[in-house]
Amino acid sequence: MQLSLHTDYALRVLMTLAATDRHLSVDEIAQRFRISRNHLAKVVQRLQAEGLIETFRGRGGGMRLARPADTITVGEVVRRFENLDAFVSCFAAGSGCAINGMCGLKPLLSEAVEDFLTKLDQRRISELIPDPKGFRDRLLREPAAPLEPQTGTA
Repeated sequence: MQLSLHTDYALRVLMTLAATDRHLSVDEIAQRFRISRNHLAKVVQRLQAEGLIETFRGRGGGMRLARPADTITVGEVVRRFENLDAFVSCFAAGSGCAINGMCGLKPLLSEAVEDFLTKLDQRRISELIPDPKGFRDRLLREPAAPLEPQTGTA
């Protein structure tokens, strides 16, 4: 199973906000992780719509967690950002699989996905940063170099 970049970025944003006591901007986080600002902005917009973060405009603006990090589970974030109903094509309603109901793959994979989510539900965002000061120091100590365009040479 592979999580989407949006889920990865959502978890990074939440971890970063949990480790810091100040508002951070999309630009700051994108620069620190060396990721696309545009992709991160979409993730932040979704995190806000899902009620996981609050955003503030203007001077001193940025974002912060909408609720304490120890009340947000990793499973909750994954459920909100991943389309697990389409884990395999036969999960989708009306998939038209010729052996639907006669095959043991769908129930097995459904159980595996549920076990995966159950495990993630046991971990809180706060637990992903056991050393908040170390995390903060590592991430915020110096500005990362801006992303450079990729060239075709090796």
